[in-house]
Amino acid sequence: MSVLPDPGASRAVLVGTSRYQHLEQLPAVSNNLQALTGLLSGPLSLQLPAQHVAVVENPAAAHAVVSEVRRAAAEATDTLVVYFAGHGLIDPQDTLSLALPHTEFGRIETGLPYDWLRQVLLLDSRAERHVVILDCCYSGLALGRMSASPGLADQAAVEGSFLLAAAAETRTALAPVGDTYTAFTGTLLDTLRHGIPGGPALLDLGTVYRHLRLTLEARGHPVPQARDRNSGAQVALGRNRAVLPASPAAAPPDGEAARRPWPDPSSIRTVTGFFTGLADVRVISGLTQQAVSRRSAGRISAATVSSLLNRTTLPTAWGTTAAYLSACGVPDDQITHWQAAWEQLREKGPSADGASPTEPSRKEPGKARAWGRHLWVFRRERSH
Repeated sequence: MSVLPDPGASRAVLVGTSRYQHLEQLPAVSNNLQALTGLLSGPLSLQLPAQHVAVVENPAAAHAVVSEVRRAAAEATDTLVVYFAGHGLIDPQDTLSLALPHTEFGRIETGLPYDWLRQVLLLDSRAERHVVILDCCYSGLALGRMSASPGLADQAAVEGSFLLAAAAETRTALAPVGDTYTAFTGTLLDTLRHGIPGGPALLDLGTVYRHLRLTLEARGHPVPQARDRNSGAQVALGRNRAVLPASPAAAPPDGEAARRPWPDPSSIRTVTGFFTGLADVRVISGLTQQAVSRRSAGRISAATVSSLLNRTTLPTAWGTTAAYLSACGVPDDQITHWQAAWEQLREKGPSADGASPTEPSRKEPGKARAWGRHLWVFRRERSH
């Protein structure tokens, strides 16, 4: 069963290198990062609070990336997303190394071994689920075909995770000149923004991967690889925009309401997740705030609906939330589960807010948060 992570208990670390001292520049990486940051915090995807998305662009040293991933791994209890875009290196032992601004071709000590991040996820993470997205490809121009070598997904596999890796045969297929995004990340962004017509209500990773594979292959771009560990494919990156009501103005028919893909309150762990779920209820219902008020038979006004959905602390009484859920068409048995989630969060008190009051800002001051392009993988030739 697909599940949307609780945004209050989840974290994302987005890493990208667009400027290089010794390797080819990848300006689109900045666009990738900027777009993905906004998407993960927006209503179309995971709706992560801004402080739960860490952006590490053009890191000066490997430890800057590792430290950020370690911090996020210690904080996340639901889902941890780690994304990297930039050049990649394959060392003589066929292990993956991620290129940083000062990385030099043929000097693997100047890169960031992927295994360092993998060990953080294995040893230091509290998260139940890991999503690793590597916009990283083998370069056919530098290497030729490597069909006899292990796939990138095999090299970078992490237990308890879903790994989504971009594979490539030529540079131009990965980062077409003049394109805003890389081929892989651009298609991923488009999928999350617009959805998959005829697809499921939740864009789980398994569905997203199959769609990316078909779309990129049809365009003649490199075909991505994926690795699913411990049902990681069931983690959703957002709701399927293509199957949501186009015009939220009227109530769904009674029979249809019971079959709507309502948010699952049993997956809620934080206050942030609670209110994110409530907002999703209205979107799925297809109702405007005014329509919700009308269907409540006068129990709640449109202003009260707006106030409820914009709260940051739990209501002290259950009545308004129950009236809201009922007016949206949520079945009574599910409303009971919502009330149980509300009661559990109230019992947890301030610790249920999902945020640390002393948590420092993740955003580097004075630095534009732009993202970019595919990471291309080069392999160092070995003399025989």
